[in-house]
Amino acid sequence: MPASLPRRILVVGPSWVGDMVMAQTLFSALKAQHPDCEIDVLAPDWSRPIIERMPEVRAALSLPFGHGDLRLGERRQQGKALVGEYDQAIVLPNSLKSALLPFWANIPVRTGWRGEMRYGLLNDVRVLDKEKYPLMVQRFVALALAKDAPVPSLSDITYPHFNVNPSDADAARMNLGLSQSLPVMALCPGAEFGPAKRWPDEHYAALATKQLQEGWQVWIFGSAKDREVAELIVAQVPEKFRNRVKILAGQTSLAEAVDLMAQANVVISNDSGLMHIAAALGRPLVAVYGSTSPDFTPPLAQQMEVVRLGLECSPCFKRECPLEHLNCLRQLSPDIVFAAVQRLLQDAPQPVDWRD
Repeated sequence: MPASLPRRILVVGPSWVGDMVMAQTLFSALKAQHPDCEIDVLAPDWSRPIIERMPEVRAALSLPFGHGDLRLGERRQQGKALVGEYDQAIVLPNSLKSALLPFWANIPVRTGWRGEMRYGLLNDVRVLDKEKYPLMVQRFVALALAKDAPVPSLSDITYPHFNVNPSDADAARMNLGLSQSLPVMALCPGAEFGPAKRWPDEHYAALATKQLQEGWQVWIFGSAKDREVAELIVAQVPEKFRNRVKILAGQTSLAEAVDLMAQANVVISNDSGLMHIAAALGRPLVAVYGSTSPDFTPPLAQQMEVVRLGLECSPCFKRECPLEHLNCLRQLSPDIVFAAVQRLLQDAPQPVDWRD
């Protein structure tokens, strides 16, 4: 491997929202070592709004293949079109197919962790010691370093940090008829992984009611799949407050969701991609954990609290509670989360008022 960092780097990005957010730690590490390097990220089109808000990245390149979609001929053709364009490729996914395109692009240095028989496809293969690298961001950042480099500590890693264009944020708010006249509590009640990650809707409703009583407004974020739970939350809020609750789930693009969340005063989220987006936006964040653990992919933010009960049966990392009681989340009361919110708000910086 060259002594100095190559100038033109292609990163094959991950396929999940949270992982893509955390990949910015790698981009920051690359820029810290070689400020003049040019980083392009090859990833699914859905991730473009995330990548475009990362100042370290020059361009987002479209990877037009779905999960499990092989299409070898098209991958080879796309790889051949990139011959001569890059000095190094860094492959973040562990799949064999993710290493094919850099190989067909004949990129001289192809770096990644060993996985799925990728010898030959990768020529800078790293062997992962999971105990040595317990955090996902350590595994990402390590790929920017030499094989024998010390393990990067969390204190040495630059946290994800998005840039939001003020005019885009204004446009998103106006398009949806939202106001900044009242402080905003953002709720992220969904979780693609499964119901064992989802704090109950009645708890979200109780928390929202407490904050609405304080004169706030509530915005509920998520995908179209989360609209049902968002409606359940609103239905449990006292009717006199419902005009200050806005369901954004399924109503925004990912780009709009990012720009709107940047204007929230506090965010409450399950362990999800939106949790990591809130952290990257520097929003005061309460992260609710049940079946999973913050020990591998914690939200990286200064103004943040993780709330979890740590029951004997958790974390189980199951999509659904194997004991069918979901006590790790049901017994996590709204009062516990509300207390965390109040602690964060005591000294949290306010969001930028783009109108000033």
